[in-house]
Amino acid sequence: MAGEVLKYFAAPSTFPWGLAFDGKHLWVARWTTNVIYQLDLNGVAIKSFSLGGTNGRDLAFDGKYLWYCRAGFIDQLDLNGQVLRSINFVDTTNKGLAFDGKYLWVGADFPGLIYQLDLNGVVLRSFAAPHDVVYGLAFDGKHLWVCPAAAGTIYQLDLNGVVLRSFAAPEASIGGLAFDGKHLWAVGRTNNRIYMLAV
Repeated sequence: MAGEVLKYFAAPSTFPWGLAFDGKHLWVARWTTNVIYQLDLNGVAIKSFSLGGTNGRDLAFDGKYLWYCRAGFIDQLDLNGQVLRSINFVDTTNKGLAFDGKYLWVGADFPGLIYQLDLNGVVLRSFAAPHDVVYGLAFDGKHLWVCPAAAGTIYQLDLNGVVLRSFAAPEASIGGLAFDGKHLWAVGRTNNRIYMLAV
């Protein structure tokens, strides 16, 4: 059943926000300290690094590098935490982040919008999100997955923003999504858990 929790484990810290899958491992961030953790699929921490500061948000992986969303910026990182470049983003409420193989997708708030942009930060288009606040985004090879703040629902959208389906989230506040090729992963900000979900 879509949305069924297949397994879960504790996040590596409190205040988890942001999730990405690199083909083998998960990456999760702690937004209050901008610490990013690499985990195996059982939740065992492999390494971590700190970017300093606060208020980091979602993560995405482009096949080689991590991308990290923070207020008004999107940073490209190597896998050791070195910031390679920073993009000034047009909307300082940016939170959700995904990569589709060519473009970045960014979720922002009030009104909820999802932007498509190239890797230089040029906005190509945008459309309305299914909620006013977008905490996390993921791309599954064809569609986007979206988790709004405290809505208790996860949505699947086509690339024009049309809602294809939705299901209940494993907890009310989901702070990031990732897709591993078969399952959707979600990080919960209330219970500090990472869930593997059937889709």
